[in-house]
Amino acid sequence: MDGRRTPDRLVVGISGATGIAYGTRVLELARKAGVETHLVVTPAGQQTRAYETDLSVRDLAAMADVVYRPADIGAAIASGSFRTMGMIVAPCSIRTLSAVAYSNGDNLLTRAADVTLKERRRLVLMVRETPLTLGHLRAMTAVTEAGAVVMPPVPAFYLRPRTVDEIVDHTAGRALDLLGIEVPDLPRWGEEPAGPPNREEEIL
Repeated sequence: MDGRRTPDRLVVGISGATGIAYGTRVLELARKAGVETHLVVTPAGQQTRAYETDLSVRDLAAMADVVYRPADIGAAIASGSFRTMGMIVAPCSIRTLSAVAYSNGDNLLTRAADVTLKERRRLVLMVRETPLTLGHLRAMTAVTEAGAVVMPPVPAFYLRPRTVDEIVDHTAGRALDLLGIEVPDLPRWGEEPAGPPNREEEIL
C-alpha cells in the first residue's frame, strides 16, 4: 500500500434488465454526494432506457462525469491501476451476472466488474430477475464467492413508502451505502420514524 487516498470515484454499469431507474438514481445520488461517476451502458441497457424512460442517450450520458462505449476495452476503467471506490451494476441482468461470475469480460462493463473483483474492491450487483432458476442461483453463489455483493432491489416496506420514487431512492441509497458513500437524508431503521404500528392489541 502506498498510503494514497482512493479518489471519490465510482464506476456505474447499466445492463439490459428492467429497472433502469435504479441506475439513474445511483448516478444522481452519487453526484449529490460529490462522487465522480464513470458510466458504461450496454446496448441492451440502452434498449431498456428507451422502453422505461423518456431519457435520450445524451440525457443519460449527462448524468455521469465520464461515459464509455461498451466496446472500449482500452478505457480507464478496464485497468486495475485506475483507482476507484468500486462499482455498482444497476440493474444487473442475469447475462451480466453470469459473465461476471465466470470472468467473461467480453465488454467493458463485465471487464470493469472483473477488474473491481481482482483489485479486491466492492462490487455491488443489483440483480433484477424473478423467479430464479438453479442456474441463476449458482451464478449468484459463484460471484459472491469471488467477492461481489448480490443486492436484488427489494423494497423496504417497513419505511412505508408512498411513491415508486421513494422505493427507488431508498434502494439506490442502500447500494451506495455498501461502498461507504454517504447519502444525506436516507431513511434508516431506528433513525427515522416510520409511523405508529398499525396493529390491534393482543387479546389475552
